[in-house]
Amino acid sequence: MPALPNTSLVAVIGAGAMGAGIAQVAAQAGHPVRLYDNRPGAAAQAVEGIARQLARLVEKGKLDADAQRAIVARLQPADALQELADAHLVIEAIVENLEVKRSLLRELEALCAPTCILASNTSSLSITSLATGLKHPGRVIGMHFFNPAPLMALVEIVSGLDSDPALADSLHATAKAWNKKPVHTRSTPGFIVNRVARPFYAESLRLLQEGAADCATLDALLRDAGGFRMGAFELTDLIGHDVNYAVTCSVFDAYYGDFRFQPSLIQKELVDAGRLGRKSGRGFYDYAEGAQRPNASELSSDLSVDGCVVEGDLGAAEPLLARLQAAGLAVTRRDGAGLLRVGDAVLALSDGRLASQRAREDGLANLVLLDLALDYTKASRLGISWAADTSKLARDQAVALLQRAGITASPLADLPGLAVLRTVAMLANEGADAVLQGVGSAADIDLAMQAGVNYPRGPLAWADAIGLPCVLRILDNLQAAYGETRYRPSLLLRRHAAEGRVFHDQL
Repeated sequence: MPALPNTSLVAVIGAGAMGAGIAQVAAQAGHPVRLYDNRPGAAAQAVEGIARQLARLVEKGKLDADAQRAIVARLQPADALQELADAHLVIEAIVENLEVKRSLLRELEALCAPTCILASNTSSLSITSLATGLKHPGRVIGMHFFNPAPLMALVEIVSGLDSDPALADSLHATAKAWNKKPVHTRSTPGFIVNRVARPFYAESLRLLQEGAADCATLDALLRDAGGFRMGAFELTDLIGHDVNYAVTCSVFDAYYGDFRFQPSLIQKELVDAGRLGRKSGRGFYDYAEGAQRPNASELSSDLSVDGCVVEGDLGAAEPLLARLQAAGLAVTRRDGAGLLRVGDAVLALSDGRLASQRAREDGLANLVLLDLALDYTKASRLGISWAADTSKLARDQAVALLQRAGITASPLADLPGLAVLRTVAMLANEGADAVLQGVGSAADIDLAMQAGVNYPRGPLAWADAIGLPCVLRILDNLQAAYGETRYRPSLLLRRHAAEGRVFHDQL
């Protein structure tokens, strides 16, 4: 079905930040909009607030004054639910409570025409459950916007068991016409984003719990090497630990205690202490006036290195060589097992094994492991770890090599997979399982993670770039190290690796 014409009346229920934002998006797309809230005066106040926000855009030269007036003119507060009876699309954005939403949908089914689409902006509730008990459950679909709705591009179009596929296609086309980036997803716990994103938080929390490094260092690695806009600790401080922890618990419970989604005791302790992040003034970091943000741990060396020897292919770290050559180092190549030698040091991209384990099993003295980077030609920082018997001289030589290329080395304890590599591998694994279970397509999952949570690359495209056999090996080694089902590789990832397939035909 095509998108709803912009003459179609859109009704939004709930005049909080999310509801008002959705109303603004629809009005900016040209629709007449009626905004309703059961709190007297709330809808009118929300319309006034939208008008003020748009006026500021006019002042900044980002919006034409005539356009601002036209948008505001299309926004009408409603004093009673009955005023929404002639709507073509109703989007509810009320309290996240199953029974309250169900009750509202029953009222709307009796009030609105049979052709009216009933959409829920729920971020976690089952669309199938919301539609249960309605005479025509096929008209109920999820339309999950991300906050703030006028700025965030992603909209998850969520189909329950009974949702009419044609109506889902129509809402997908409608969201696209509203200049959004819509994706189709099935109504499973967390939909796409809140499910696939769990490892981003979980792996940093686990690394912190196991003493890999401090918060500032782990955050810096995800930003400066991984290319993420924020590290997990600063992001959860921004979201609020009460919110982030509740979502994790909800997904964990919904999947019957699957350890892939296990909540963190560290985060629970913050919630119990009321250290909720920015909104409470303290979380992983202190937000009091004048508080100093701790610096990431860094290594430095006074040694001078002029060249290195590369044995075989360094895999995902291969682009590092061009950077070393651009810095004036002599790079000698010969056959081998994917190692880089400088002085006494042997460097290699982590494969998910402990450095000490790999050194013993592969017979490598003075082994230093490198973490993953989104782009080795641009990364300003890399995480490194080393085997227990690696000499200080070898460590200094490895650090000096990276320094020569303008890369800061941050130390990590000898834990499997380091920081960025294990996070990306787990994100890709969760994305693969979501594809396997029909939650969404590979293209939609990657789009959702980029448009919804600003990932620098879709996790499945990233896995393709690293190489699926390499990602599988990392996960197998993580699972062997921990002995937990948390790190079990997705069957689809294993199948694709065995068949020589990728998730996307073109990277």
